[in-house]
Amino acid sequence: MNPRRRSGARHSALLAGAVVLAVTAPTGAEDNLAMVLARAGEYVTRFERDLAGIVAEEHYEQAVHAPVVFNRAGQAVPQDTQRILKSDFLLVRPQGSDEWIQFRDVFEVDGKAVRDRNDRLMRLFLEPSGSTRDQVRKIVFESARYNIGRLLRTINVPILALAVLDPVNRPRFRFERDESSKNRVAIDNSVVTTDLPDTPNFRVSTDVWVVRYDEIRPRTLIHTSEGRDMPSHGRFWIEPSTGRVLMSELIAGDASLDGRIDVSYQSQPLLGLLVPVEMHEQYHVRREHIRIDGTATYANFRQFQVKVDEKIGPVKDKPQSH
Repeated sequence: MNPRRRSGARHSALLAGAVVLAVTAPTGAEDNLAMVLARAGEYVTRFERDLAGIVAEEHYEQAVHAPVVFNRAGQAVPQDTQRILKSDFLLVRPQGSDEWIQFRDVFEVDGKAVRDRNDRLMRLFLEPSGSTRDQVRKIVFESARYNIGRLLRTINVPILALAVLDPVNRPRFRFERDESSKNRVAIDNSVVTTDLPDTPNFRVSTDVWVVRYDEIRPRTLIHTSEGRDMPSHGRFWIEPSTGRVLMSELIAGDASLDGRIDVSYQSQPLLGLLVPVEMHEQYHVRREHIRIDGTATYANFRQFQVKVDEKIGPVKDKPQSH
């Protein structure tokens, strides 16, 4: 499962997290869905300006659950596998591109340091070659290098869902406000949605709008490695007065497989931003009866000191002056 890139579109929300808007508006009867979506779109497009240059430490646990197989002696051989990754997670922008790319720089796998990390980064960033599109592809696939399971997936990044709210992409989707109380219970002045991950990070105040979305156009934002469309749908939990997204849900799939990613965003006082703090993902490969689960948490947010984005992309000779 891969995100699709479109020429000419800014797709800032493909990489977006959350920021606090300076402009607010009164809530109440005057609010309508179009107004709330407009605020959310502005909120998302401001993200890359405010979150660029910030790096977080990601603790990422993956598990693959596969059917048991039997050896020649008739003994059951479990096929489940697990992996724990520790990474620096940040946004980078290839030279010549107006898109920010989510980059997972893995530095530890199952407790062991990644030996070739410096060499990989040198080749990826400091000695780039080829076109901007090639560089984007290399960054995306490098971020997925240590995923486990036979399913190739590059959408397992925490701020992908906000692409839906980008003003460029919003016409591709149908939106509606979900005002039902189904699947919600109140606990200690917060709302728990029972089909979301059962952790404290997935509780929000009652003063939010739950907005559902469905992708209705072909050439979908997410596609298979063979290029097949995978229409997405899901929900956002949006603060109506500011457009801030407190939680996101993205579900995409077709007859052969499906995936789901849930993300919670919380305030980071040192940065003055809302940032992703927890991500849960799940994929089903139906024909092979395989399930892949992942849980990532984010901490140690800090300013990124090196201007990596200035060194990404093809190296071009400067024109000679005559």
